[in-house]
Amino acid sequence: MIGKLKGLVDSYGEDFVILDVNGVGYVVHCSARTLQRLPPPGEATDLAIETHVREDMIRLYGFRSDAEREWFRLLQTVQGVGTRVALGLLSVLEPAALATAIATGDKGAVARAPGVGPRLAARLVAELKDKAPAFSPIDPALVALTGAVEDRTAPQPVADAISALVNLGYPQVQASAAIAAALKGAAEGAEAKTLIRLGLKELAR
Repeated sequence: MIGKLKGLVDSYGEDFVILDVNGVGYVVHCSARTLQRLPPPGEATDLAIETHVREDMIRLYGFRSDAEREWFRLLQTVQGVGTRVALGLLSVLEPAALATAIATGDKGAVARAPGVGPRLAARLVAELKDKAPAFSPIDPALVALTGAVEDRTAPQPVADAISALVNLGYPQVQASAAIAAALKGAAEGAEAKTLIRLGLKELAR
């Protein structure tokens, strides 16, 4: 099994790169995000490789980091997610952002990937929510706050502050992260208007 390739970029296809390793050209399928970050033809690079072997073919998938490869593997443990959908998710969200979206239940962000509808996004979040923090450092306070908002158990000022930021055009997960950060610097029992002001400061950083 091939776990890593290091060589010269030969050429690019729609969803793959041909990597020249000592005169042998390997066709390596990658996410759009990974392809965009690779150097131009003729320059050296290396990729973490996931090898899929079937009766009729051997296919290589390449990643810029081990974290991206681990997410590629993890995503396919969910029913309905194959290699194409997994690469689509990694094309839209980098590993850290994907971990945060799943851990905080941001189904809208997950559903942005091609081939991922609302039902599959919900399944991804439900099945991987507890595993996501292990793949990226995520603020436990943010996860707890998001869960409280979803369960409607968050204090009213907190829920109102998040709602206000969402109404201003910020994504739910970004608004929740800003208010989670604001709560750390706010006095206990702070009003919604105070949390909104502090949250906007966090978003402006």
